[in-house]
Amino acid sequence: MSAGRVGARWTPPYGWSADSHDWRRAVSGAMMAGERRRVPPSTDNLPSETPRLQVPAVEYLAEVLATSEDDGRGDDFYGLLCETTTRLTSLRRAVIFRYDSARRRVRLAGGFGIDVGDFEDMFVTVESAPVARWALEQDRVIDVAEGLDAAVPVEYAQRFGLANIVCVPMVARGRWIGVIIGDRDARAPTLQMGERELLWTLGKTAALASMARVATRQHEKALQLEQRIDLARAVHEGVVQRLFGVSLALSGELELDSETRERCAEEVQQALVDLRTAISRPLGRSATRTHATLASEVERLRHAHPDLAIAVDPGVAISAPAELEPLAQSVLAEAIRNAHKHASPTEVRVRTASEHGAFVLEVTNDGVDGSAKRAGMGLRLAALDALQAGGLLEFGMRGERRWQVRLMVPRTPAE
Repeated sequence: MSAGRVGARWTPPYGWSADSHDWRRAVSGAMMAGERRRVPPSTDNLPSETPRLQVPAVEYLAEVLATSEDDGRGDDFYGLLCETTTRLTSLRRAVIFRYDSARRRVRLAGGFGIDVGDFEDMFVTVESAPVARWALEQDRVIDVAEGLDAAVPVEYAQRFGLANIVCVPMVARGRWIGVIIGDRDARAPTLQMGERELLWTLGKTAALASMARVATRQHEKALQLEQRIDLARAVHEGVVQRLFGVSLALSGELELDSETRERCAEEVQQALVDLRTAISRPLGRSATRTHATLASEVERLRHAHPDLAIAVDPGVAISAPAELEPLAQSVLAEAIRNAHKHASPTEVRVRTASEHGAFVLEVTNDGVDGSAKRAGMGLRLAALDALQAGGLLEFGMRGERRWQVRLMVPRTPAE
């Protein structure tokens, strides 16, 4: 790992130990002192090279952290964080890559000074961008001015005209959240210690903000689980009990009189009403909101699983209605995951169509043996998503060695 200044370990000035927290305590103390007084923090007791984190910097961060994902696009928060990073440091462009646990991939979360659309066809990992692994493993800012080919793929450096790279780790409690990657003017001086520490702090801020959002989503999932338990209880106490009583009456050996038959019919009708009422409630789970398209997700999965030979019908575009994109992508991902885990296909074919006023998505693989009898929990939960959208998800064997997942959602003429 000899790329420019990558391998050099920095030494804090004035004899401070790199392994101690004196440096960071001094900086964080200055930040807290300045915030309490609402004036720039005093630097009388700090070395002259200590980064001066003024109140405007703190206010910038506070403004960004107050941004909610519900205020428009979910990527706005990370885009603002990139913009703030360029305002406070010498970076002229910055992007944030973070791991998306829902989609199980590293994705571009936001950027500033660069067209984020240029990254749509790029599949970035810590293997393809070694500089990210170096920064995350060492939990420190890495700047590369020479030997870029050892830090990032050559085509990336040429495509974006990179003369140097600064990679900031987003690490919280040892967990790799993502990285901030930016570049500086080719004529810029060597990255100084004060700016390096400021970038490190910004990376920690981004990591903690991401963890806070993860905690919020975990709380939402807990509430959803409670709703699902309530739904199961309502079905059991209403529908199941009524149908159980009807089954007892019908299983008797005595012939039923007209009054009993009428009572059984009423109980069955009431059970249907209870069931319809129960499933009309929110089912406590919805597909994750996404800004990608079904077509781009097919391409991503094709790149991620080359062994599955994912194919589409020639000349037929893969697309889904905008309001059904999250559901369609969720079903597609689950179908591909099942094919990768439980089958050995020579081909996985994906097809979309509009049939009789309904959107249809089919994913078929030809590598299932005769032992595949039941679907997993993922497909069953996806079926609940389809019900909530007013559609139907079917899955099962289709001939010899063929397993198909088929989503169908009726659409009104207005849609």
